[in-house]
Amino acid sequence: MTNKKVGLSDTMKAKTTPKTYRRNPIIGTKYTIAISSAKGGVGKSTFASNLALALGKLDLKVGILDADIYGPSLPKLFSINEKPESDGQNIKPINKYGIQCMSIGFLTDEQTPMIWRGPMVTSAIKTFTQKVSWENLDFIIVDMPPGTGDTQLTFSQEIKLDGVIIISTPQEIALLDVKRGIRMFEKLKVNILGLVDNMSYFIGDDGKKYPIFGEGAVEKTANEFSKKFLGQIPIDINVGKCGDKGKPIVEEDIDSDISKIYLNLAEKLKQEFIN
Repeated sequence: MTNKKVGLSDTMKAKTTPKTYRRNPIIGTKYTIAISSAKGGVGKSTFASNLALALGKLDLKVGILDADIYGPSLPKLFSINEKPESDGQNIKPINKYGIQCMSIGFLTDEQTPMIWRGPMVTSAIKTFTQKVSWENLDFIIVDMPPGTGDTQLTFSQEIKLDGVIIISTPQEIALLDVKRGIRMFEKLKVNILGLVDNMSYFIGDDGKKYPIFGEGAVEKTANEFSKKFLGQIPIDINVGKCGDKGKPIVEEDIDSDISKIYLNLAEKLKQEFIN
């Protein structure tokens, strides 16, 4: 009798069979764009905030949903310290910089740890997508948490995502998780709009470009998986400073080189979905 070596792919085969999901749009919105990284610490929330603001500068009605239940960033990035209003049935998003905003961070103390199991996370996501009074949005930008867990599955299976933008730094360690994220979204039949190389290089006082995290790996990954490469965003100290004081760079300095990158990307999204 010969022993057959059983791998993980064999034991999981029945569970990974592609399914058809009934996806519904978020009420009060036209297009839902998720921002994902799979890896933490690559600037995903900063990207999501600035992209939302850039879309708003194009005379579009925009909302941002901070779906990172365990590590919400929107309260800090937008300097929002108030709690949203509720009529007992629905929650009203907070308007800041012309953007409709919602985050679990608005409902909890800044230093309160979110010690939640999966079902609680799923319940919170359903509240934010079904019980928030979004008002006639052209775009809602969803800042997804790192990883490939409950939040990603809930959105991908139940919400009509019109596309996802994947953010990464050019480090190989970050791209390992990005590749898992790409496969997850492909399996769940979510349209990947493209990959962005964030913090891709630093320009020194000498005017030279320094790719301190590596170079070209994000574009290479995009090509490997036949996805669009949406471009590079360099490291700029002002991006961090603006985020720390609660006024992202697109709002603080619309004429900066970084802001122009976001405006260009926002214009492409507008052309693809609105025009």
